[in-house]
Amino acid sequence: MSKPDRLIGNWILLLAAMVFGMVAGGGHARTIGAGYIMQVWQPFTGFIPPRTDADWTHLFQLYQQTSQYKAMHPPMQIAQFKALFWPMFLDRVWGRIMALVLLVPLAVFIAKGRISARLAWWLLALFAFGGLQAAYGWLMVTTGLRPGVLNPPPEWLAPHFVSGMVIFGLLIWTGLSVKRPVPERIEGGGYLKHWLNLSIFLIIFTMGLGALVAATDAITVYNSFPLMGGRWVPADYFALHPGWLNLLENKAAVQFDHRVFATITALTVLITAILGLRETLPPGPRDAFLVMTGLVSLQYLLGMVTIISGSVDLGYVHELNAVLLLAAAIVARHGLRGAGPRPMLDTEFAAAE
Repeated sequence: MSKPDRLIGNWILLLAAMVFGMVAGGGHARTIGAGYIMQVWQPFTGFIPPRTDADWTHLFQLYQQTSQYKAMHPPMQIAQFKALFWPMFLDRVWGRIMALVLLVPLAVFIAKGRISARLAWWLLALFAFGGLQAAYGWLMVTTGLRPGVLNPPPEWLAPHFVSGMVIFGLLIWTGLSVKRPVPERIEGGGYLKHWLNLSIFLIIFTMGLGALVAATDAITVYNSFPLMGGRWVPADYFALHPGWLNLLENKAAVQFDHRVFATITALTVLITAILGLRETLPPGPRDAFLVMTGLVSLQYLLGMVTIISGSVDLGYVHELNAVLLLAAAIVARHGLRGAGPRPMLDTEFAAAE
């Protein structure tokens, strides 16, 4: 049986927090339209910024080959290019720092025999997963060179975001398990694990639909709530052919789907949190349920205001709050690992007989 290790656990949780930083940086870059601004990927030397006018000219010329640049009237000037370049550059540098924060301490912990082989291989697998995530992100950036592609396509952006959230969740679960390897025995509340599993799945799925809204800029249509153009289902839901294309590229359909699942998710998470607060639980899980209650309420409110206002900036805040809600649900689920059925009282035994 492994022993609790606060240092290793906190280090892994720090990596999870850095994933949140990646979401914040990448979301900001996408919000300001910088997704295609860096048409170069240098995994090992990319932390070096442009230093000369020749460097800037070269990078600007690469961007000028994108359809996004060619569609601009008037065309972008290099001063604006530089302003958009830095948020994307810093986001990529943050990813490289994450790799170092994982690999360097991992090597030290392995050398000192501080970490088990099983955990080391698991963390290396997560590192490989993150590497694939970075490579996938670069391939998504190269879609900007395709004719007529002005923004990262939804079928690329949504899987990229969802896979990042899977890594985020696995890091949280791993870090908490290292800090508390032995589940705390809790009498009662075992059924809540199923509710939390469903909540976590729905949160991630709805976040994926939210990524489709961001990718298609679907926030620009039907700025009313709860009806869409005076109807529960928008009249142009099936405007595109073939039909499946509406799920990815039709702004009306994408926004409607996100609204529906956001409502289902919010109700599920809220019911789960209320059920959890009704149980006699240790402080940790109970606090997580309290946080879930507040965050899911704020999340739905932010969603409504974002739709009505059509504000991309509010949509960005909405995205970050969703990540925090996911974290709270995972913390609550982890805290209930040792939860089981409530023991029957003497009167219940007598009634059963």
